[in-house]
This record gives sequence, structure tokens and C-alpha cells, in this order.
Amino acid sequence: MSFERIKYYYDAGLWSNLMVRVAVKTGIFSPEQFKAITSTDYQT
Repeated sequence: MSFERIKYYYDAGLWSNLMVRVAVKTGIFSPEQFKAITSTDYQT
């Protein structure tokens, strides 16, 4: 999935913070992209 699509899903309430966090853990997104999507720092 693309960054733009997940950002849209997050903003629409279809993806939660936890779902985006799992995407970072699995290597789909970087911690910097997590912050860009959720506006919060990625905590390990």
C-alpha cells in the first residue's frame, strides 16, 4: 500500500494508530512516515 493511501485511511478513521505502528514494525513504513501520518512520534 502506498503512503498516500494509508494517510487517507488514517485521516478517514479507517486505520488506527496501532495499525500504522504495525506497518512500521513490518518495514512497510519508516518511523518518519509514521509521524507524517499520525502527527505523533514513533515509540518502540
